[in-house]
Amino acid sequence: MTVTYLDLTPDQRAGLDGVPFDGRHLVSGPPGSGKSILAAQRAVMLALTGTPVTLLTYSNLLRQSLAGSVHVLGPADRSVRVMTAHRWLADWYGATPPGGGDGWYDWDALFNRAADRAAADGPTLVIDEGQDLPPEFYLLCRMINARVTVYADECQRLTDTNSTLDEIARNLGQCSRRELDGNHRNTEQIASFAAHFHMGTGLPSLPVRQGPAPRLHRFHERGAADLLILLAESHPGRSIGVIARSRHTQFSLLGSVQRRAPRLKPQLYTSESRGSLYRNLDLGRGGIVIVNRASAKGLGFDTVVIPDTHEDAAMDPTSAALRMAYYVLATRARQELHLGYEGDTEPPLLAQVSTGVLQRG
Repeated sequence: MTVTYLDLTPDQRAGLDGVPFDGRHLVSGPPGSGKSILAAQRAVMLALTGTPVTLLTYSNLLRQSLAGSVHVLGPADRSVRVMTAHRWLADWYGATPPGGGDGWYDWDALFNRAADRAAADGPTLVIDEGQDLPPEFYLLCRMINARVTVYADECQRLTDTNSTLDEIARNLGQCSRRELDGNHRNTEQIASFAAHFHMGTGLPSLPVRQGPAPRLHRFHERGAADLLILLAESHPGRSIGVIARSRHTQFSLLGSVQRRAPRLKPQLYTSESRGSLYRNLDLGRGGIVIVNRASAKGLGFDTVVIPDTHEDAAMDPTSAALRMAYYVLATRARQELHLGYEGDTEPPLLAQVSTGVLQRG
């Protein structure tokens, strides 16, 4: 069997090769440890053994990103399908399952179908950002005797129906657990800023790669669009991820950039789009990509801009959900991180960060 490694460090390669092909496995690691690319690599490796594999995500945008990685890796017979968990559940069920009222399906209906379909050999699944799937999903995997590898980090939960690492392992049943270390995405400066919002026990080790400190901007009218145009024109070819809290902010920024710098051809993604427009992106090219916070998980950009931190000003700065959100958003950036707000006062969450870690102006 020939294995093609894609942008893996020696430690990541060793960790990938050390996970047995059979059984159920949970691999955890901090942002930048390479979980997403390892998930794609794991899916391809399993497919090369002759078994069809499905690579699952919660987010459709992450699905698109991983589909690109799988396409680069192979295999030529396309025996790896990349799907959202919702879509896979509907395909496995045979029709759209009854709704469950929480954005998922009626789990009792799915469990009953699993009992009717009891089989010795279940599907082979690889799951990225597995903390965003509910505990019931992993119990279903156990019921259908699925071969499962989950990549997860419970310090990056952004959904209300999520799973802890212990819940994933417990519901899968017999499950090995492994940990990844290292941060191969961020600079030391970005990781140091993100560390202010870390909610787990024990901070991840800081990377050695250096870069500019994150910067907080006070925006006046059209100030966010000015920054985006400046960044795109100063660094052509770089990917610039704009992560907005609201759809209104997304489309406002898209319109401003399109009117003033149409040559930049910014892209926008929203899960609420019902057609291909604003739904299917070309993530292989550089430039501006405007997404919402819920869709940012698992993605990485050369430069990240969080333009609307003032919309969080009314929230309790000690809120675990708010701090976890900023931890996830900050760690999407590979080289530069910019945050912005409108008004006269810094958002309380950011006002707590020293100037040595977060530059102003």
